[in-house]
Amino acid sequence: MSMPLNPTAAPAGRGQSQAIDLVRKIDGIDGHWQPRVVAEMNDYQFKVVKVQGEFPWHVHADTDETFVVLEGELKIATRGGAGDGECSGGEGVIVLRAGQMAVVPRGVEHQPCADAEVKMLLIEPRGVVNTGDGAPGARTVANDQWV
Repeated sequence: MSMPLNPTAAPAGRGQSQAIDLVRKIDGIDGHWQPRVVAEMNDYQFKVVKVQGEFPWHVHADTDETFVVLEGELKIATRGGAGDGECSGGEGVIVLRAGQMAVVPRGVEHQPCADAEVKMLLIEPRGVVNTGDGAPGARTVANDQWV
């Protein structure tokens, strides 16, 4: 389910010069696959999200995307990238557990998936569409929604 197109305004400090409890922020999000911004650094945003199930295959042609798992186990299936197995029809899969991270390079088609709920941090440039460069879909959410 996508969120309404009325994002919460960025706080005056953009999440800077303060401690941010990432798990507490995630617990304030209703539903899965609903990334919310918690801070900005230059032109990059730090987004928290909880996920479960499979996300659509997608690609970001112009930017890398960083996944940091805080709780649970995330699999990222890839096509045209590194990995060592299969998730859902991919050429490889990156498996991340709590405390681990991976960077999916620009131009690599990927599909995050999780058998059970995962809480994580995403790091990507401001304005990146969560479902990639293709047409918006059911899981596309509005940018710049803060929690």
